[in-house]
Amino acid sequence: MIHIDGSYGEGGGQILRTSVALSAVTGEAVTITDIRSNRPKPGLSAQHVKAIEMAALICDATVEGLGIGSTAITFSPQEMKGGYYNIDIGTAGSIALLLQCIMPAATYSETEIELSIIGGTDVSWSPSIDYLNNVTLRAISEMGYRCNIDTRKRGYYPRGGGVVHATISPSKLRACDFSEKVREEKDRKVTGISHCSNLPEHVAQRQADSARDIIEKAGYECQIDTECAEYPSTGSGITLYSGMKGAYVPGKRGLPAEKVGSKAATELLGELSSNSSVDVHLADQLIPYMGLTKGGSFTVREVSSHTSTNISVTEQFLDVKFSIEKKEDMMEISVA
Repeated sequence: MIHIDGSYGEGGGQILRTSVALSAVTGEAVTITDIRSNRPKPGLSAQHVKAIEMAALICDATVEGLGIGSTAITFSPQEMKGGYYNIDIGTAGSIALLLQCIMPAATYSETEIELSIIGGTDVSWSPSIDYLNNVTLRAISEMGYRCNIDTRKRGYYPRGGGVVHATISPSKLRACDFSEKVREEKDRKVTGISHCSNLPEHVAQRQADSARDIIEKAGYECQIDTECAEYPSTGSGITLYSGMKGAYVPGKRGLPAEKVGSKAATELLGELSSNSSVDVHLADQLIPYMGLTKGGSFTVREVSSHTSTNISVTEQFLDVKFSIEKKEDMMEISVA
């Protein structure tokens, strides 16, 4: 039985998602205590409960202590199994974060795993579904990961109601030197999508125009698609990406559309100004996959608390050690 201190490092849902994912992969039972103990609302939220329930389904796990507000669980996995699964988070809880909990384990199933998930696709404090599809998946596909994500409806806070269909195929992961990969593919093009629901079409267009103006003035070619629809929830957002770097900013009541677009553009340009191979958000997501392949490396402009936490958790589950070295204005993380 592996014991994980849920208050370690960033002390949030990241520890929970990585621990459950690696438990499912390795078949090692895990007890996680002091879950989110330093947060305003300690313990599991609805989206955490749903993510653990989903992970338990695909690996036939038994779970003790599972419930909203619980600060300790024991997750005991058995055999990974494919199939079709429906899950409704029930709130605007992030579909992308739920998938983060499932994806490392799902690739080890003997048959395909199909997921139909209802929840939030574009919400605060999490990657957007477009970031997951165009940045995260682009990176881990270089490691042999095979997954298709189809966004059928967008879901915004607080109502949610977004619908995503994901198909994850069995695959054999391999190590990747992301710095070398980026050197091979480096270009000066930014792509993105600006969207809104139940709002005037000009909201999505103004977000896109503001971002495009800043990006093109910085010397990049820029193509941002716009999408306006009538989904169950109301909201907007923009995701921009170039190579293995991205930025997502959700719309917010009282925040002009131009500010939403300019904030996303500025954030992405901050990442692109560094010679690093991945952005700070992708860095922590890559750690479990690097642990599973027992190899690989990337550079990042700074090591976030999420990345440090994921390194600690991954090293406790897998027979690997990570090294962190300063290189010019970047940090290089590799499996030692």
